[in-house]
Amino acid sequence: MNKEVTKKIIHIDMDAFYASVEQLDRPDLKGKPLAVGGSRERGVVAAASYEARAFGVHSALASSIAARRCPDLIFVKPRFERYREVSSQIMKIFKRYTDLVEPLSLDEAYLDVTYNKKGLKSAIKIAMLIRQAIQKEIGLTASAGISFNKFLAKTASDLNKPNGLAVILPEEAIAFMQKLKIEKFHGIGKKTAEKMKAQGIFTGADLMQLDRSELIRRYGKAGKHYHNIITANDQRQVKPNRIRKSIGAESTFSNDLTQEQEWLERLDQILQKVVKRLQEKGRKGRTITLKIKYHDFEIKTRSKSLDHFTDDAEEIWEIVKDLLHQPDLPNRGVRLLGITVSQLDIREVEAGGQLTLQF
Repeated sequence: MNKEVTKKIIHIDMDAFYASVEQLDRPDLKGKPLAVGGSRERGVVAAASYEARAFGVHSALASSIAARRCPDLIFVKPRFERYREVSSQIMKIFKRYTDLVEPLSLDEAYLDVTYNKKGLKSAIKIAMLIRQAIQKEIGLTASAGISFNKFLAKTASDLNKPNGLAVILPEEAIAFMQKLKIEKFHGIGKKTAEKMKAQGIFTGADLMQLDRSELIRRYGKAGKHYHNIITANDQRQVKPNRIRKSIGAESTFSNDLTQEQEWLERLDQILQKVVKRLQEKGRKGRTITLKIKYHDFEIKTRSKSLDHFTDDAEEIWEIVKDLLHQPDLPNRGVRLLGITVSQLDIREVEAGGQLTLQF
């Protein structure tokens, strides 16, 4: 009988990635409050440097609000090709240690180093070596979280940001989660956290008072996940072949668009990007979604699902035009439009089992 042995999971999260790349490429921006995305008048912040975060500027914040909070804030346009280039360099560093790398985005990933290419027994040592390599070879800093499951590793990576490292050992897990504020639980969103607080749940200790059946009764399918987390039984595997579930693009406009012809012209430009990305990835999808953000930041989405997969620009374009009219054309200024193709046609590949070693 094989004894089940503890896994070693690392979560690496780059520090203020987009903003840090801009400061790396432009030394004159180092040490200054910086926002990537939008402009002083329009759009939203895609990323903020730590100097800007000190003023309450953060990603997804309206640029106009960010500018009010930080009058000296410098806005730069995003350069996603450059970010992808740097991300590729970072992923190659990860692959020196393990092929079990699951990217979550350009700037973060899970690594299963239970069995690794260097034969190192210490996940802490591996995380330190990776962070050192990223700083020496690329010039950026990264934070790392180390634990025996994905939830705790990701949580740990936030504890000592920026440029930090934290470990949550198996024997520390329950006590750690008991003290953890409910809004700090990865996977519990803002609305759910508010709902929980209204029910008297403020920390992990409060959540632990509910058994599995009660969690499912209150929160549905997500309740199973919450139960696995608080019992330190998160058995999700690191999936190196993690397949994205949707491909899309969107655009924020410098001025609100109020005419149908303007919307169609911008949607055509957005569609070309989406189709190019679909074809580059060799993917097709069944569900097309139109996203509309109005001048008052209200967001509406309209979707249509097909009985077949498609990456055909003309077919998707006809659906997008129909969605723009259904149920009615927008009746006020539009500040953002987006198109997403989801229900993609390649199934996610499960990662194979790996040898396990002492933590």
